[in-house]
Amino acid sequence: MKRVLITLAAVVVALAAAAGCGGGNRLSIATGGTTGVYYVYGGGLAKQIQSNVANTQATASVTSASVENIKLLATGKADIGFSQTDTAADAVNGVGSFTEKQPIQAIARIYDNYAQVVVAPGVAATKVADLKGKRVSLGPPNSGTQVMARRMMEAAGLNPDSDVTKSQLSINESVQAVKDGTIDAFFWVGGVPTAGIVDLATSKPDMKMLDTSDVLSGMQTKFGKQYVTLDVDLAGSYKLTGAIKTMAVGNVLLVPDKMDEQLAYDITKTLFEKKAELVKVHSEANKLDPKLGRQVEPVVLHPGAARYFKETQG
Repeated sequence: MKRVLITLAAVVVALAAAAGCGGGNRLSIATGGTTGVYYVYGGGLAKQIQSNVANTQATASVTSASVENIKLLATGKADIGFSQTDTAADAVNGVGSFTEKQPIQAIARIYDNYAQVVVAPGVAATKVADLKGKRVSLGPPNSGTQVMARRMMEAAGLNPDSDVTKSQLSINESVQAVKDGTIDAFFWVGGVPTAGIVDLATSKPDMKMLDTSDVLSGMQTKFGKQYVTLDVDLAGSYKLTGAIKTMAVGNVLLVPDKMDEQLAYDITKTLFEKKAELVKVHSEANKLDPKLGRQVEPVVLHPGAARYFKETQG
């Protein structure tokens, strides 16, 4: 009897030890819609974290992107989140979509998001102001797309609530709505190429994308110098004709400010040292550069990320 009890006790101890080893970190990465770059990039990052950070599991979750991601981080429902820098700036200042300052820090700036204003075939519009009176999706609620879309429209002299017939659709829903003929245009703020727009351009090669450089001055005057213009090679990215200039804003990876310093360090190290593997997932990972990575203002760098950048750059 005594021998049986000893054996059972040993089994319990072994199982407890195994459970402890198998627990570790379980990280949720808040991304965006399934046909956007955040989701694809986040899935690739989750795989690299799981493969390279000891005793850590990571999964990418579908969200409405920037605003929702920050709220998930602040409430402990996500551990890493993608965000545009304009939305992150609002979050740390407690303005815009946020009623108070959010407890977040950054681990890196990773690439730039492009404002892509897609116009359905046959719709007469060559600039943002021409969207007046049209059926327009501004992006889903709680998204960085909607934040930037509203600001762009205001800079173009439009009231986003009254000068257009407004929808609030995800990238997937927007693409389908153009195919169905139920909207005239939509805003999408993301990396290039975006899979959903590639799909739309393939089925609707006479769609077009607007040059939005004319709203830059108004955007910078009212909302800050974080907005710039970048070129989009439409032929190379979407097999459309020509090239345009469009509004752009940086992307950052955010974490809760209470994240363990070593874990944040390990995540940052994995992000940059596994660049080649991430590039295979999406070409925007080519933009990973530690010199750019530490430029996260006005968000504060997490101490773990700051340690990584100090070690690699001095």
